[in-house]
Amino acid sequence: MKVVLAGLTAMLLSGSALAQPAPATPFAAGQPLGVTAAGARTAMSSNVKVYGAFNFAESCSYDPGRNLIVAVNRGAIQRESPNDGFISLINHDGTVHTSKWIGDTRAGLVLNDPLGSDIEGGKLYVADRDGDTADGAPPVSVIRMFDMRTGAPAGQIATPGVNFFNDVEVARDGTIYATQTGGGAVPQRLYKIAPNGVATVLVDGGPLALPNGVAIDNDGNVVVVNIGTAAVLTFSPQGALLKTEMAVQPGNDGVVIARDGTKYVSSVREGGISRIRPGRPAEMIASGIPSPASMCHDTQANQLVLPMNPHNALGFLKLN
Repeated sequence: MKVVLAGLTAMLLSGSALAQPAPATPFAAGQPLGVTAAGARTAMSSNVKVYGAFNFAESCSYDPGRNLIVAVNRGAIQRESPNDGFISLINHDGTVHTSKWIGDTRAGLVLNDPLGSDIEGGKLYVADRDGDTADGAPPVSVIRMFDMRTGAPAGQIATPGVNFFNDVEVARDGTIYATQTGGGAVPQRLYKIAPNGVATVLVDGGPLALPNGVAIDNDGNVVVVNIGTAAVLTFSPQGALLKTEMAVQPGNDGVVIARDGTKYVSSVREGGISRIRPGRPAEMIASGIPSPASMCHDTQANQLVLPMNPHNALGFLKLN
């Protein structure tokens, strides 16, 4: 089922109705750990290891350019402290490279309630939202983009009628696939957002069952995992269901697809990591992990990185 959303507003930060006023000071990305005194900066000694730098880490992406893990943090909830999200840069061993790469200052920055993320075409795409603040403002989904070279805001797309997207995946041509988990009166949907910002409901309802993680496989098809079932669903870019596989557990959040087609699925509710090799049933390769959310594949270290939501941590799972 395809429904084009009327009234969608796709906007870049220049000339946008959602754009923020020009900041008094220019945006600046945070620097790697170190101290600044008397106008001089001293980098932290390499023999000191720092861990942490997370506040409700929901998702991550691997940046091959920097060879670092990009961890997305919600910070405080909107009703307590709006615009508190930030982005950390993390080394392969879990030590901190930059505590707040995006979010060190708020000059020109809006990052309220970031969830899923993806890197494509030199940009970091983050599923965020406005509203849902203490004054009762209604929530509205906003996908925010950031320049991977500078960290600066690089555009945003709002989707009226969607309170928030849970996860996003971006194709090479800039097409965005996004899940609306829904539940109750809120529809459970997979959206397709064209590079020009026009959003289409690609899949509406079953077999989606609280859809969460989304990825693109090696054939350009769209893979979605459900929280409500153990199903791992592969759709064509036109929304046709091509394949249904089953993870070991339901309650799934993250999905990673390796170059050989192997799928890895994380259950945020039951704590396991399923591996689904092409043509083979799923097997459990890790268990008992608290709230593993929208994970990413650190290809350089060949490991899964597991954001652990309220535990304010990342888990690391080496792959064979």
